[in-house]
Amino acid sequence: MRLVLFQPDIPQNTGTMIRLAACLGVAVDIVEPAGFDVSDRHFRRSGMDYLDRVAIIRHPSWRAFHDWSRANGLRLVLATVQGSVPYTDFGYAENDAIIMGRESAGAPDYVHEACDARIRIPLAPGMRSLNVAVCAGMMLGEALRRTDGFPRADAPG
Repeated sequence: MRLVLFQPDIPQNTGTMIRLAACLGVAVDIVEPAGFDVSDRHFRRSGMDYLDRVAIIRHPSWRAFHDWSRANGLRLVLATVQGSVPYTDFGYAENDAIIMGRESAGAPDYVHEACDARIRIPLAPGMRSLNVAVCAGMMLGEALRRTDGFPRADAPG
């Protein structure tokens, strides 16, 4: 299981999602360009000391990430308000890469077209979207529950 951050714009959200991934034992991919310098103090503060506890791969572009993901047998699952399947009904697999779009603009059409699945969190009528870090937490939690992928309490570390 992987968490993919597509061109993130807000360092605090990125730091929060990296901390989430570290705590859940999930690798992170950052598809650049990011909307901030990854050495930004807000990013570092949000990620705290967890940044050194997670495997992070930075990809210089969507194309580079897409090629890498295909070479590594990943299934690309896009979190989007335009998704056709509620995240609680989706059939997750261990090779899933859950992609979170930009906070300001989501994911462009070429990302939607390249993904194997598009999932959504059902929202109350009239609501547009959740914070991207909250969305990542909900989806990763469900994906790990379904694949029995949560870290074990008896595991070292």
